[in-house]
Amino acid sequence: MQVVPTLGSGYYPRHMRALVFDGPGLTPYITDRPTPTPQPSSVVIKVEATGLCRSDWHAWMGHDQDITIFPHTPGHEFAGTIASVGSDVKTLTVGDRVTVPFVSGCGTCVQCQSNNAQVCPNQWQPGFDGPGSFAQFVAIPHADFNVVKIPDSMSYSVAASLGCRFATSYRGLVLVHEVHATDTVAIFGCGGIGLAAIMIAKSRGATVIAVDLSDNALAFALSIGADHVINAGHGDPVTAIREITGTGASVSVDALGSAVTSSQCIQSLRPRGHHLQIGLLPPVVIGDHATVAMHTVIGRELHIHGVHGMSAADYPRMLADISSGLLHPEKLIATTISFDEVPAALMAMDQDRAPGITVIAL
Repeated sequence: MQVVPTLGSGYYPRHMRALVFDGPGLTPYITDRPTPTPQPSSVVIKVEATGLCRSDWHAWMGHDQDITIFPHTPGHEFAGTIASVGSDVKTLTVGDRVTVPFVSGCGTCVQCQSNNAQVCPNQWQPGFDGPGSFAQFVAIPHADFNVVKIPDSMSYSVAASLGCRFATSYRGLVLVHEVHATDTVAIFGCGGIGLAAIMIAKSRGATVIAVDLSDNALAFALSIGADHVINAGHGDPVTAIREITGTGASVSVDALGSAVTSSQCIQSLRPRGHHLQIGLLPPVVIGDHATVAMHTVIGRELHIHGVHGMSAADYPRMLADISSGLLHPEKLIATTISFDEVPAALMAMDQDRAPGITVIAL
């Protein structure tokens, strides 16, 4: 295969395989695309593994209105090795094993300087604001600020599974509102976000109630530590949570992202409880506009927190918890698929699927 030198160090192919779609909802396909070259402050990463996330499905469906340039390559949670570095990059070298938060910050604004790149007003997201990781190579800007080295003991698949769902749940339950052994945490939705939230809440000693419509997902939740499970299709989950707790949960997590689950989360809380909205509610989904019962928020003095990813600056704490054995994200990886299987898998994400995280091996 022909290779060409790039800015900085390293060599890689002139063209790469990438999944693209030509417009919202149009059939995705795999084709050859030019391999990216790094700008002075960026790196190009050879993707070894990447996660298949419902946010990728939202991007394909057109729910993310920021995608305006087609053909577009989705994918935002991944791990790999650095293939080339820009001339201004100081802390990274070719061959480093790395991962990247799904939000890349500018590195210089007030939010980035306070370790809150996940809300950087100038943020850039692979797979949304530009080409993503459903490709053999992906370029990441402001690399010294955004790229995270991973331990040699961590597989690329596990590192890829952290980038969106796991890291966001970690930030919500450890950094935004840290849960403790005295907490009862009600988690609505047992997809990737919810399962990660269950594992993280249990690692802090909390009592966990898992809510879902799928018995298979609830069985998976029990296998990773949930204390109670509720099938929301068999009755009102709010009533069930109050029967279990007496006064309501101290923390609720909407890990799905819907008007129904966000409302149920609020109603399930005890006075002065905390709600974490992690599941994405796309603003253009017709008929599913979330509303908050503010009279309930006021009357119970509830706290509502939005959670949007995690800055690279906070990754060392999460990686340390994994390395120490406190957390086991590998248990959440249920399926590994090949790159050729991705188009069909992406289109099927709104259908019932096996519980757990799907990782794509490149």
